[in-house]
Amino acid sequence: MKKIVTLISIVLVGLTAKAQETGQGLKGAWFATSQFGYQQTKTADKKNTSLSVLPIVGTFVTPSVAVGAAFGYINIKADSEAGTAAKTDLIVVEPLARKYWNVAGSLYFFGQLALPVITGKEKESDLKVNQFGLSLSGGFDYFVTKNFSVEFSYDLANFTSTTLDPKIGEKTTVTNFGLAHVANVDPFYNTALAGSNPNLTSPLSVGFKFIF
Repeated sequence: MKKIVTLISIVLVGLTAKAQETGQGLKGAWFATSQFGYQQTKTADKKNTSLSVLPIVGTFVTPSVAVGAAFGYINIKADSEAGTAAKTDLIVVEPLARKYWNVAGSLYFFGQLALPVITGKEKESDLKVNQFGLSLSGGFDYFVTKNFSVEFSYDLANFTSTTLDPKIGEKTTVTNFGLAHVANVDPFYNTALAGSNPNLTSPLSVGFKFIF
């Protein structure tokens, strides 16, 4: 029994020391991670796909506050036997800030505020797409080592304004506000971008983070 108690004590002391080392040593450290998403919907000969790649780089300005930015790419495509109905290429720029709180040991909770800006074009119809927004998300970050962690996050609240500017015709602006990523999809928006999500980005993300 004493051996078990001693072993548990050593483990707890080790985790506490590791957590303190992680928290105190993060100021000035840089981190890099990436979010990846893929979705495909197929009905008969029609296939809609959405691919997103979003690398993120940032630095800790204090032991518990980090700032950074994401630079990525989104591709949305609609295909059928008749050919490509829609192909949208979008660039994403997203400044962000995070605040961390220690939950237990190497497990941290973080809140993130981001300002995503998305711009690009649907090539088949020459439709210009521009979106800006404000997103508040929360998540958990588990430090496997002081240089590597696994994180999970989910949208808590978001606001977006999307402008669709066709080559011929009037502009359409779609405004969304949602809690826990609940938002309505405008029919014109959905048709123009081949059935993409209303905010163009995924509400749920899981990733691996490297700290150096």
